[in-house]
Amino acid sequence: MPVSEPQRGFLEQIIAQLKKDDRLLGLAIGGSYLSGEMDEYSDLDLIIVVADVYYQQVLHERKLFAHRLGSLLAAFTGEHVEEPRLLICLYENPLLHVDFKFLVLEDFKIDRIENPIVLWEQDNLLTLAIKDNPRNYPPLDLQWIEDRFWVWVHYVATKLGRGELFEAIDFLSYIRGQVLAPLAKIQAGKRPRGVRNLETELPHLLADFRQTIPMKHDSLEIAKALQHSIYLYRQFREALDKPYLVVHSSAEKASMQYLQTVIDGFKY
Repeated sequence: MPVSEPQRGFLEQIIAQLKKDDRLLGLAIGGSYLSGEMDEYSDLDLIIVVADVYYQQVLHERKLFAHRLGSLLAAFTGEHVEEPRLLICLYENPLLHVDFKFLVLEDFKIDRIENPIVLWEQDNLLTLAIKDNPRNYPPLDLQWIEDRFWVWVHYVATKLGRGELFEAIDFLSYIRGQVLAPLAKIQAGKRPRGVRNLETELPHLLADFRQTIPMKHDSLEIAKALQHSIYLYRQFREALDKPYLVVHSSAEKASMQYLQTVIDGFKY
């Protein structure tokens, strides 16, 4: 698959380095490389598969390991995304964001959400693992969203009532990325990958999504953005037509009434 510079040169460089390390079984790549969306702004999502006997050693030395692969500016582990096996790196010459995920072969077989492309391997081990254990992108759980959505509406309304406007704005962004954009993408037959590439994947919905962004640090503007977020959620929920979805009508009604009470209390 074609790879843009500067990613191509960096990949060639690290593959040559990894081949010299007998502790490693192979290297695979996922992310935008798989979808053909990689451009000069893309990061690299790489999986390094390590022989079991050397795994803890490599994991312990992973920052030093990353230093050997290029001119490393910064690196930190992925506990903030609940993935301590991940090392997130920034390299220079060229300036690139690179994610390394360190796995043993057994975890590589089962602990994936996609089928990466193998860039280098020993004895066909990664290729066979992918073939024998294919993975599809996880489906969106609409019931999980419905179980939480009206609690979230009430939460944002309480922040508006208390005057914690930045908190409310921040949570609207969460709803947009975790609920509205994924639902819109599912409806359009696309992967539910949050707001990523929203401008190109769903251009017909951009006017609606803009209305979920408050235009200023103002209680009423934020409330309007929340109301439009609710409108969009209801539209997507109805369009997806899930017969087994348990709709929490009582919570919906109570949260909407509470939001209106908060709005009625605004003083202008």
